[in-house]
Amino acid sequence: MIEGDIVSLRILLVSPSVADRELMRRGAVGASVPVEVAEAESGAAARRKLGASAIDIIFLDTAIPPAERIACIEQAGSLEPRPFVFLVAATIEEAQGLARGGGADTVVVKPVDVGQAKALIERCVRLRLPNRVLVVDDSLTMRGIVRKILVSSRFRIELSEAQEGIDALRKIASGKFDIVFLDYNMPGLNGVETLAGIKRQSPNLHVVIMTSTADDVLAERARRAGAAAFLKKPFYPADIDTILHRIFGLQVQPPR
Repeated sequence: MIEGDIVSLRILLVSPSVADRELMRRGAVGASVPVEVAEAESGAAARRKLGASAIDIIFLDTAIPPAERIACIEQAGSLEPRPFVFLVAATIEEAQGLARGGGADTVVVKPVDVGQAKALIERCVRLRLPNRVLVVDDSLTMRGIVRKILVSSRFRIELSEAQEGIDALRKIASGKFDIVFLDYNMPGLNGVETLAGIKRQSPNLHVVIMTSTADDVLAERARRAGAAAFLKKPFYPADIDTILHRIFGLQVQPPR
């Protein structure tokens, strides 16, 4: 939730384990933003709480029976604004299996100590902060299309644009950005050349390469140059959400 310039986070912990709920509650103490924590020991209790107050994030323990989890996810999907739903798996192996689907927004592994719980909640703060994004593409039409896709993301996006690589480097040097969506096929500097320049200026800036050509060699060149992800056009809001979850450490990857 954002009221004026104040960001806060409202979390619902859904788990039959009192100890697990207490661990997450302790992790919320001292977070960088105010965190309001509600608890539910079952799917039915969670649905009652969802009906009573607005929630930003639901941590849904996989120890909750599948039918109850599905009911919670469906109810969350009917709300406006819609809360993010995190499935909380007991092990990395379980999380990787669930990462292929299940209806939730993402899957995380259950924290084992207060430090891990606090780190997870801090990463979740990114879901409510504005993300400053630069879209770089020489086509005005394509920049407009990418803009529409980005603003449809579940994440909060503040957009700027650049029409080619030199323009992008100039804007990055004079402004602060969190993520760059960078077209590969541009006159002058291509995407990988621009990426190299960006990384020299701002080594920690996340850069996503966009291209209309499926090319494993290009994708590997982009990754070696420091790309955070590789997007083949056309892409959709759900693809953006998946990439942002990955960039911010909020997604467990399924095994290859």
